[in-house]
Amino acid sequence: MCGIVGYIGDENASDIVIDGLKRLEYRGYDSAGIALCTKDGMMVRKKKGRIKNLEDMIAGENLYGHLAIGHTRWATHGAPSDANAHPHCDRSGKIAVVHNGIVENFMQLKEWLISEHGVEFHSETDTEVIAQLIGIFYHGDFEDAVFQAVEKMQGAYGLGVICADEPGKLIAVRKDSPLIVGLGEGCNFIASDIPAILKHVRKIYLIENNETVVLTASSVKIYNAERREVHREVFNVTWDADAAEKEGYDHFMLKEIHEQPKGIRN
Repeated sequence: MCGIVGYIGDENASDIVIDGLKRLEYRGYDSAGIALCTKDGMMVRKKKGRIKNLEDMIAGENLYGHLAIGHTRWATHGAPSDANAHPHCDRSGKIAVVHNGIVENFMQLKEWLISEHGVEFHSETDTEVIAQLIGIFYHGDFEDAVFQAVEKMQGAYGLGVICADEPGKLIAVRKDSPLIVGLGEGCNFIASDIPAILKHVRKIYLIENNETVVLTASSVKIYNAERREVHREVFNVTWDADAAEKEGYDHFMLKEIHEQPKGIRN
């Protein structure tokens, strides 16, 4: 299953997001990528294969910013390739999206975007449809554009969305795909699983179905499908981060085999 990590705060977002993606490697993937809001606008880097390929690709680049989203992809629509890897952008290049799940009506939406708005697509994925859809609805109100796009989408998805025009905001959406929010000091996170961000935070929100989250470095607001704000109890993670790592084993399957006696005793 794909992995999502997002960060907004005072530190270099690209380093934090790539580290988070490494901690989601156990989910399996065929490509990885990152979108970063910088002083020069939206920067997107993505590569087929291991996360190491992505790191080698950006080595030496001065990718610095305080807002980023990252993704490890397990191919559904479209073969594993650089073009099909996430993140995907709208035609303006200002909006970037990472996505877990499947948009079931993406072909109808794609045909509508092509015929009614003249959108040109650059991948075979359903995820690019999401980015282009948000872009069509974006007229200066980032949150409203995401809500409008989601209203047209059918299927299961966890989304992370950023906009170059609003570098102080990160939006996430959950429908039938896991999503959490990590609460830090002067920073906040999104992820598809706790191990991705446990190095940094232990206070999290468990996002429920059909909820949209708007994050800044200092605030988190959760909204239901009717756009009404809801309040959520903080969940405190008490288990050790090492339990989610390989602990010296060559791969996760070997670690799980050796954990079986302890698991039975527990």
